[in-house]
Amino acid sequence: MTRFERTPESRIVTLPDARRRGLLKVPGLFALGSLAVISLGESMPAWAQTQSGSTKDDINILNTALGLEYQAIAAYQVGAESGLLQKPVLDTAVKFQGHHKAHAQVLSGTVSKLGGSPVMPKKPSEYNFPAEQLKTQADVLRFAAGLEKGATAAYLGVLPSFHNRELTKAAGSILGDEAMHWAILLQALGEDPVPGAFVG
Repeated sequence: MTRFERTPESRIVTLPDARRRGLLKVPGLFALGSLAVISLGESMPAWAQTQSGSTKDDINILNTALGLEYQAIAAYQVGAESGLLQKPVLDTAVKFQGHHKAHAQVLSGTVSKLGGSPVMPKKPSEYNFPAEQLKTQADVLRFAAGLEKGATAAYLGVLPSFHNRELTKAAGSILGDEAMHWAILLQALGEDPVPGAFVG
């Protein structure tokens, strides 16, 4: 089994003291179940379209994004352990998983800094990945590309939604990384890495 590398140290978004207060939970506003939609590479999920009106709304958005990052970390682990990836592709997957670990570290730290409780990762089996459908390297790459496409759309959706505008910069930085992952995976599949002039 291939183990992935450790992540770089995290950065925490610094916020004014007045905005650090706020607890988790806006009932029914952001459901972690929407991650299933994202994992299929669908268009923007509902949680990414809701306008935040407070720090606690921001915490919910960040926690849902954190859950998405944990999902990506687990997905890359499944791909690495499949035995289907050739060495150069495996090295790239290891690197991308490291990026997702760094994103998760930043998101978790920011949720804590805002006064919330970061969500915890699930066991890989709880994500119900279609592992039995991954028969070739191309299958693994296509699966990963779908996740990265969904993550790109999700981060794009939350950019205008944050109550605290400083969080927009952090989300934008992560969005850029997800989009680069998606493009590189498409290129590895022999597909157009930049299929259009706009993301979405």
